[in-house]
Amino acid sequence: MKNTVPAAGFVRRLAGTLHRHPKLRLSLLLTAPLAWLVLAYLGSLAALFMSAFWTTDSFTSDVVKVWNTDNFTALFTTGVYRQVALRSLGVALAVTALCVLIAFPVAFYTARIANPKWRPLLIVAILTPLWASYLVKAYAWRLILAEGGLLDWALKPFGLDGPGYGLTATVLVLTYLWLPYMILPIHAGLEQIPANLLDASADLGARTGRTFRSVVLPIILPSIAAGSVFTFSLSLGDYIAVQIVGGKSQLIGNLIYSNITLDPPLAAALGTVPVVIIVLYLLAVRRTGALSSL
Repeated sequence: MKNTVPAAGFVRRLAGTLHRHPKLRLSLLLTAPLAWLVLAYLGSLAALFMSAFWTTDSFTSDVVKVWNTDNFTALFTTGVYRQVALRSLGVALAVTALCVLIAFPVAFYTARIANPKWRPLLIVAILTPLWASYLVKAYAWRLILAEGGLLDWALKPFGLDGPGYGLTATVLVLTYLWLPYMILPIHAGLEQIPANLLDASADLGARTGRTFRSVVLPIILPSIAAGSVFTFSLSLGDYIAVQIVGGKSQLIGNLIYSNITLDPPLAAALGTVPVVIIVLYLLAVRRTGALSSL
């Protein structure tokens, strides 16, 4: 009993101190996750950037920790690296654009047209593909896009053929994989638009197109930008889908994967390319207020 009384008193004093000092309470709560972020995430990025300045011995394949900029010089002077980087950027932008075009009508239906009692079920249906394995979905698309596959069979009556394997197939698969990440933010943005705002636009004589441009689009633009953060970054760093359905196409992720065992410093230098692109993209998106919507 003598030991429990001082312990209980200490706990009460500590609780009182934390109650009187909310900033101290918040600091203690954030210490562990921030320490993990700094050590695991930022630490690994720092190690990545440091190793990018090392070289690999061409004879022994050992990493030589001698500081130089040869890897970055190769990135800027070797044409294939520039082409792959631009191709990866184009694929990420194409996937993001397709996701916006497909996600908006779906989100508009679920947020503004569908019966309110069915909306939760529709959201669950949109999220259902995320429950399946990435590889299962990618290989399912490989069967669909294969020569003589389901897509060829569906297009054959019209005298058309499927795209087969290549960049087009990669964009289609990545669009399917990341589409839910675009639908959900747009759905949330559309759901928050007051109905009387749309009615006021119609009462003032604005047609559907004018209402969309002047009322709906400015409101949901941050939601679109928030969804694009996911679709763009996930597509830019993906290397599995292009290996499965990309044919002979190469993206930046494939170059990193293929060099990680042969030339780790070069792979680290290649890894800085998507990091820099995504940071620049986030800085651009930040101006729309989308980061506060994440």
